[in-house]
Amino acid sequence: MTEAIIMFCIAMTTLIIAHPLARKYSLVDKPGGRKQHKGEIPLIGGISVYCSIVIFHVLHLNIAPFVDANFIAYIVGISILLAVGIADDYYDLPVIPRILAQALAALVIILDDVYLNTFGFVLGEYELLLGSAGYLITLFAGWAAINAFNMIDGIDGLLGSVSAVIFAALMVAFLSAGAEQSALWCLLMIMALLPYLISNLGVVGAKVFMGDAGSMVIGFTMLWLILNASQGSKAIMAPVTALWIIALPLMDMVAVMIRRLRRRQSPFHADRDHLHHILLRCGLSSRQTVFVMVLLTAALAGMGMTLAKMGATESLSMALYLAVFGIYVLMNNALQQRNPDPKVHAAR
Repeated sequence: MTEAIIMFCIAMTTLIIAHPLARKYSLVDKPGGRKQHKGEIPLIGGISVYCSIVIFHVLHLNIAPFVDANFIAYIVGISILLAVGIADDYYDLPVIPRILAQALAALVIILDDVYLNTFGFVLGEYELLLGSAGYLITLFAGWAAINAFNMIDGIDGLLGSVSAVIFAALMVAFLSAGAEQSALWCLLMIMALLPYLISNLGVVGAKVFMGDAGSMVIGFTMLWLILNASQGSKAIMAPVTALWIIALPLMDMVAVMIRRLRRRQSPFHADRDHLHHILLRCGLSSRQTVFVMVLLTAALAGMGMTLAKMGATESLSMALYLAVFGIYVLMNNALQQRNPDPKVHAAR
């Protein structure tokens, strides 16, 4: 409990210190275009989370989520993403530099032997080993995880709440497997997010946003935790269970990209067709939308963990996952067609 309080205090102190500096150096999100907030909002949530992780590690070198994993490699990875994320928040970088930075961050942990080398027993009795292809697939997985969390950062409280639920699900999974140190780190990540959530939701203090730096750091952290937990001889969860835990961000990203490709647009084309945008157009308030998406995140994660706990085969879990994924995409498309973005419709 002491460690959790320390992490919260570090995150809150960093947020307080960074707030005036962000305004001084114009690291702020300005309204206009797709951005409908009022005033200039400091983009420092990610800086707060990053500083909390690094400072806590310096103060408690003995506390790391995995005994055998090189925590320094993880810190190097999130440092790369923080730097390019801040640059993106400040200069609005094109897609290519961001993709290259995300690939470099993934490459750092791959060189540390943290990569996707198996999909588990999703084919029944035969383990789906990836061999050397696992390195390339890990680069793609890194890109997918980072961008999935980046894409859901669209309304107040959404990224922080969904991320906290996923960290909580991982914590439960780790505790069930007896991995107390890993579970503690998930709790610490929730505590690092809490000051940002309090400010972002306007509970206490001035509003702040996470920024691309924060969403990328969080997505990469999820990837690193899941790879360590689901790969290697000491794996404590099946890869398919990990997919269930981060299902909602992945499903939302895939649904949006399929829609963009069908329109012959770039998959990176910015629009307002993410699930949270669609729910808002359906008449839900921002808080109601966050609540619905948090429930969906918890339900999907809970389903995957329940299947694992009940001893369901990985092939059955994967079949159900793909079925739910397909249903989600179909329902998402149906809702989008019934509630299209009026600006896009007017432009046509």
